[in-house]
Formats: sequence, C-alpha cells, structure tokens
Amino acid sequence: MAKLILVRHGQSIWNAENRFTGWTNVELSAKGELEALEAGKLLSKIDIDSVHTSDLIRAQKTAEIIMQNNEVSEDFVTYEDFRLNERNYGELQGLNKKETAEKHGAEQVHIWRRSYDIAPPGGESLKMTAERTIPYFIEEILPELEAGKNILVSAHGNSLRSIVMYIEKLSPEEIISVEIPTGKPRFYHFNDGIITKDQ
Repeated sequence: MAKLILVRHGQSIWNAENRFTGWTNVELSAKGELEALEAGKLLSKIDIDSVHTSDLIRAQKTAEIIMQNNEVSEDFVTYEDFRLNERNYGELQGLNKKETAEKHGAEQVHIWRRSYDIAPPGGESLKMTAERTIPYFIEEILPELEAGKNILVSAHGNSLRSIVMYIEKLSPEEIISVEIPTGKPRFYHFNDGIITKDQ
C-alpha cells in the first residue's frame, strides 16, 4: 500500500500581507517556515520515495524543510514542475485582497477567487489550473503510486484543490468550498488502483 501526502506550502510573505500571490515567486514567512517544520515533524517517520513540487520557491522550501526533518527517507528524488504551480492570478497578483474588493466589489472578487471556471483578468480559473495539474498527476505521480512508492506533493492551495477534486471525484460545485490550510498534510493511500483519503 503506497502513501500519497499532499501539503500546501507554509504561509508566504504575501499570504501574511493578504496579497494575491499566484505565480509571483515569494519566500515563506517566519510563520510559514514553522508550519513546514511542524509538517516535517508529523511526517518524520514516513519513508518518502519521491517529492513533487512546483517551480515556486515557497513550495520548494516547504518540501526542503519537511525532508530535512525526515528521519527515515534516504534515497528520495525531488521533481520540480511548473504544472504544479499555484493558479495564475493575472492582473490581481501583488494586490491586497481587501483593497481589491473595495475597488471591484466583494462579490466580483469572490467570483474570481472561488468560481470554478471564471478567471481573474489575465489569469487562470480553477478549471484552467486543473487542465495542467491533473495531467501531471496522471502522468508523473500515479505511475509511482502504482509502483508502490510513497509520494509527497508540496504545492499550492489551488493546484492541490484541483488534484483533490480529481482524486476524491468531487464536482466543480463541491471543490470550490474545499479549504486546504497552509502546512497541514492531507493523507491518502493507494491500494489496488484506488486512492482513498485517510480519515
């Protein structure tokens, strides 16, 4: 039985400042580093064979801190791929979320943030994000699970939500209400071709 562990990166500097981050390459905050450390302690006894991250530093650093605190993994391999990147927020990137809501209206910003198929100006919808993350999961991660490997995926709120939607067979309406907190591992196991969420 193989394990699949999904973890959203620890809090970033722009998370702390309530900014839209998207593809902007910002570092973890001090709190984010602590969140990654806590996740590392939680996962320290799990033998992880491979790590998949986005090409953004906050996801990579989270994975690095987790694996530095792993006591049993020795020959793990790390893969970085833009397909696991956060959703691109386009023209909203760098803007304060509260100020953006004051400018465009809270309802419009809520639609940009939480609808499945409506993208912010110049950015990606969750549907568009899923069109790159799910093929990556099927092509790169699933074969490793089928080979019995334990996998850690360190990525982002929306890239992980799209993968969760696929794994848990959730509808677009169901996934928009799923919250994935920073630094909290989400556990699944793979057995006989079926991925099941650990309770």
